[in-house]
Amino acid sequence: MPDHIYKVLEIVGSSTVSSDDAIRNAIEKASKTIRHMNWFQVVEQRGHIADGTVAHFQVVLKIGFRLED
Repeated sequence: MPDHIYKVLEIVGSSTVSSDDAIRNAIEKASKTIRHMNWFQVVEQRGHIADGTVAHFQVVLKIGFRLED
């Protein structure tokens, strides 16, 4: 079995529902153009406040994907 080489991409997902939903949105969108995604790491969480309530959840992710041979 050959050794694999990975590239790390940083993206930001957002959602009006939850931080988990923001993660899912980001990964689902990235999966449409990036193949061989293997893992993700949440590196930052933040949000947008409007009128005293949470309007958006924002999550910065690092996504690791395997480079093709």
